[in-house]
Amino acid sequence: MAKLKFDSVKVGDEIPKIEIKGVTRPDFVRYAGASGDFVPLHYDQTFVEAAGIPTVFAQGMFTAGLLSKAVTDYVGIGNVRRFQVRFATRVWPGDVVTCTGKVTNKVEKDGEKQIEGDLIVLNQKGEPAIRGSFRAACA
Repeated sequence: MAKLKFDSVKVGDEIPKIEIKGVTRPDFVRYAGASGDFVPLHYDQTFVEAAGIPTVFAQGMFTAGLLSKAVTDYVGIGNVRRFQVRFATRVWPGDVVTCTGKVTNKVEKDGEKQIEGDLIVLNQKGEPAIRGSFRAACA
């Protein structure tokens, strides 16, 4: 488990990027199987066309899960104290998504040294799909 040193982290540090070079329909279906989110908007082309949508799209939590991996890879899963997201736009099959973030604050909270940061998932056009934030413990 990653354990950042509080003194070595600086406000403005970027968390390592995760880039997924083209999410796919099978990714959405596998996520549906794992999460139980079998809403037809994410896998049934006939259904989405009848609803006036050009194609299926990712579950919001699928994309949030990708972003959470970027955070846990950086701070270690056991160190996450808060993870929040707000969905901005849909992620479509074939989209390239980049998950990244930046440390925005260092605090001592509840007797623990912590860092806080802003998060973002961008599509290949540079549009935000998700914005979020995190707080994590440091050694």
